[in-house]
Amino acid sequence: MIETDWILGALGGLVIGCAAALYLLVNGRIMGASGILGGLVDGSGRATASERAAFVAGLVGAPALAMLTFGAPQTHLSGNWAVLIGAGLLVGLGTRLANGCTSGHGVCGISRLSLRGIVATVFYIGAGGLSVVIFKHLLGVI
Repeated sequence: MIETDWILGALGGLVIGCAAALYLLVNGRIMGASGILGGLVDGSGRATASERAAFVAGLVGAPALAMLTFGAPQTHLSGNWAVLIGAGLLVGLGTRLANGCTSGHGVCGISRLSLRGIVATVFYIGAGGLSVVIFKHLLGVI
């Protein structure tokens, strides 16, 4: 049997790329999920709050709908709540320090050949790899 997980990943990447292009075409702004959500949370995006809320609802609703339609995917997520909470906090801190997230820097930044996006992506991919080495292979907590 041929492994097909990479096909689903490629299709997901294609959908995200098309969504980013459409968002830029329609709104004239970069589709950075952390910035869109951050503008809702801190109030800086009041002028576009309904658009931001619709985007966040789509981020939550689309996977929920897919899960109801196709069933829950098999994951290898840790059952350790302390690790999950710590990881979420570190990701949030990283997006604030980098002034963006994977959608803004990785998808939109690299596609626009933004040096800032390329550098940020290299660093967060490197930090993710280093985290796996430390927390999985050295400490064994994930």
